[in-house]
Amino acid sequence: MRIDAHHHFWRVEEASAYPWLSPDQAVLYRSYGPEDLQPLLAQNGIDGTILVQAAPTLSETRELLRIAEQTPFVLGVVGWCDFEGSVAAELIQDLAREPKLRGLRPMVQDIADDDWLLRHSLRPALAEMVRLGLVFDALVRPNHLCKVNALAQCHPTLSIVVDHGAKPEIAAGDFDSWLQDIASVANNPNVVCKLSGLVTECGECWSLAQLNPVVQHLLACFGPGRLLWGSDWPVLNLAATYKEWMFATDQLLTSLSSTERAAIFGENAYRIYIKNNNSVLND
Repeated sequence: MRIDAHHHFWRVEEASAYPWLSPDQAVLYRSYGPEDLQPLLAQNGIDGTILVQAAPTLSETRELLRIAEQTPFVLGVVGWCDFEGSVAAELIQDLAREPKLRGLRPMVQDIADDDWLLRHSLRPALAEMVRLGLVFDALVRPNHLCKVNALAQCHPTLSIVVDHGAKPEIAAGDFDSWLQDIASVANNPNVVCKLSGLVTECGECWSLAQLNPVVQHLLACFGPGRLLWGSDWPVLNLAATYKEWMFATDQLLTSLSSTERAAIFGENAYRIYIKNNNSVLND
């Protein structure tokens, strides 16, 4: 089974919920739904997907869960909730009653406080996620990696997925600190990483030569057993087509065995998001 471990849907009518979405980004400023993605999955041999939130609202998360129930290829949803609310644990438990909820993602990259991940107020929510077997998706930038490292050490039973390789600054060629910090994060066995979102960090003129040192470093740090392939579609459309990113990844991983490639392109996502999930409420 091949799984796209990271993509989005949204409706342009709800654009106000997405602060980063504007008419200036014509390729993104439209609605995207299952009917748009399904042909791309068929053309590229993808069997299922993980649908990820893109707005910090409960209403979007509930809508994504509704779509997932009606869309067989969506195997799971990574949603959003307020981790610091007084009833955060109860809210997470309520969301987890939906059979396709697989994880939660606070939009850390948009939070002004760089130390937010380490606040004590998050602990009840994180403990509830551990109890329910939910995955913590970390939408972070390189400056957050030391905090992710501390989070993983403080909560060694919390399953953490670093989205988009923590967005190294490939276009600027400035990722020396990222090389060291992502390696430190990878030392935590409860952390895995998504091979996604990297072409948009290169910009429109991306190349395999730009991507190769980043991908090879991630592979060296996490190994083929802890990398998950994702498209980041439709944000991907800013820099490449679905087919182009799939081809690029194939080229970048050409040295791996068929077993190792199968792990990155689906088996790891199944293990992290599907197999070990929602064991408490859905037994």
